[in-house]
Amino acid sequence: MEKNDKEPDDHHDHDLKDKSSGEEKCDVVSDAQPPDDAHHEDGINKDNVDETDHDQGDKVDSPLVQEVPEITQTLESLSEELDQLLSSLSLHQEQHKDSTKEKEEEEDDYFQIPQFVGKFLDLFEDKLSKHDTSDPKTTWYQDPEEVSSLLDAVDRVSNLMRLLHNTKSCLDHHEPLINHAGSIQQRAMAFLEDEFRILLEESVIKEAAVVTDDNSSQRKSSADQQDHHNDAVVSQDQDQMVVPEHGDQEIEYPGYSEEMVKLLKNIAEKMKAGEYACECREVYLVSRRNILMSTLKQDCEFEKVSIDEVLKMSWDALEREIPIWNKTFKNCSSLFFPGEFKLTEKIFPGDEGSLFCIVTHSLAIQLLGFYEAVAMTKRSTEKLFKILDIYETLRDSFPEMEKLFPEELRSELRNEVNSAHSQLGETAINIFLDLENSIKSDSSKTPVPGGAVHPLTRYTMNYLKYSCEYKDTLEQVFKSHSTMEREEEEEEEKKKEENSPFASQLMRIMDFLDGNMEAKSKLYKDIPLSCIFMMNNGRYIVQKIKGSAEIHEVMGDTWCRRRSSELRNYHKNYQRETWGKLLGFLGHEGLMHNGKIVKPNLKERFKSFNATFDEIHKTQTTWVVNDEQLQSELRVSITAVMIPAYRAFMARFGQYLDPGRQTEKYVKYQPEDIEDLIDELFEGNTSSSSTATAKRRT
Repeated sequence: MEKNDKEPDDHHDHDLKDKSSGEEKCDVVSDAQPPDDAHHEDGINKDNVDETDHDQGDKVDSPLVQEVPEITQTLESLSEELDQLLSSLSLHQEQHKDSTKEKEEEEDDYFQIPQFVGKFLDLFEDKLSKHDTSDPKTTWYQDPEEVSSLLDAVDRVSNLMRLLHNTKSCLDHHEPLINHAGSIQQRAMAFLEDEFRILLEESVIKEAAVVTDDNSSQRKSSADQQDHHNDAVVSQDQDQMVVPEHGDQEIEYPGYSEEMVKLLKNIAEKMKAGEYACECREVYLVSRRNILMSTLKQDCEFEKVSIDEVLKMSWDALEREIPIWNKTFKNCSSLFFPGEFKLTEKIFPGDEGSLFCIVTHSLAIQLLGFYEAVAMTKRSTEKLFKILDIYETLRDSFPEMEKLFPEELRSELRNEVNSAHSQLGETAINIFLDLENSIKSDSSKTPVPGGAVHPLTRYTMNYLKYSCEYKDTLEQVFKSHSTMEREEEEEEEKKKEENSPFASQLMRIMDFLDGNMEAKSKLYKDIPLSCIFMMNNGRYIVQKIKGSAEIHEVMGDTWCRRRSSELRNYHKNYQRETWGKLLGFLGHEGLMHNGKIVKPNLKERFKSFNATFDEIHKTQTTWVVNDEQLQSELRVSITAVMIPAYRAFMARFGQYLDPGRQTEKYVKYQPEDIEDLIDELFEGNTSSSSTATAKRRT
């Protein structure tokens, strides 16, 4: 404010003016001679006042004047006299408010101002000078008596100025006094303005607790999520709660004590009474805006960014910004904005929220603008979870925020939120469509080594599993913002009768994933390996669904049972294609002729069995089954088929081979050897040195 900048020079001019001429103070006391027949009804020692004014030369010898120094020694004693004068002046003004020039009653309107008024102004100016030059400057508020004395004096000067300006005879006859009082009032208001700002900025005694933004961090953060969405969960390190110190008095944001709020209110009232309300409000607005932004930076790590900057940000940078803005929005809704509203109401009662709106409205618009800008960035599947975090933040936090604003601004903010919600919802739905299309268009021709889980399956299931932790939000998004038109419209209508839009979308993605894996299984020339591939992917999908209550609820038990049945069929096909052929060597056909064993055929049968088993072992130890349960089920089922059959074959025909060299040559494995070697299958061992003979028992 310009008054602050000019204040020292103004003070200096007044001091020089007072010290250089004693006549001015005489003018303040009696700067016009009343008419001889001037008549007063004020009751303020009319006779004494008239004596002083009419005979300045005899003033020193007057007994009455000799008593004046004793009466006007302090600001407090003069305050009582000034209060009486102001009361009389107010009464006088009321009595003569109907006087007009036509009636020519100017003489009856005359009001004489006593000498002690000038002395009061001088003493008050001295008090202001003392506080202006103190170091530190703002200490007067710590003394309740000094607070009362100073603010009451300000109030008296403001009342004096108002009454003087509204009394015609004072304007005509006491211009020097009015100028002097006006100068002191301006200096007092400049002082209060500075003090008001300092108290606002430096009197926060405690920090309020900041709410955390841990919705995302509470969602599961497993190794599966880290495989494909390591940064989707907000780091808890960014969301440490700021806990207030506990004292005798609970302090809510913005952290002023009740006594300080009362003082700020008193200062605001005094400035308003002195017709400096605009200056006071401007200081409040600037200070509170700065304090609010500083608090957001300190507690929420919030920094303003423009829409253009958002659109140019890399996703890594934007991904770090979104949790900060979400945390800021939540805290503004639950803590900062309500605190600003209450503070404004306490300091400026009857303001009806206008100051609060000016402090907070632009910030609210900027927060919403950031969210709309995020929705405008290039779409990608990795952005879904941050988009949903924003959607939830707006949905859950805005209702409390909008209550604080008047209806006109509330409607504006609601329109902004609806626009942001719409864009965010459509973006989320389109991201799912992009995922669906990416599955359909994935036409890689390179089979996964060992029939392991395909990366597309792993990515899709982790993505869907984590997506379903936002199930309720996604249900809302698909119901509120879906505008999709599909070729399978009739089929979709049927599904809608049974499933929600989101569940239908999820099942559609699963169907496309199944079809894609079926096509990829045909890339394997080895049918058993193709079966292992389908079992691996199918088991991975089922386990992911069963391991997540949210996605299991969406897919349902019927879907899981159907998928488990498909897995059993792949298991049977694998066993038939691999071990069915080996079991053929353990049959009796072709080994006997006319009731006798044909040894050459028996020897060839053992050789064929050994060679085939060695090839199976060599090949299938390189195959991969990472799911321990599936791996165990496969080994147990193979053992259950092979070991009894081999043991029976050995018991029936092993005796016909000559002990010694023939037995060692043709009977390569004992049943226990076969069992041990089966337990080596599906380990993904690619070492060429791995041979079945290493396990042979002697």
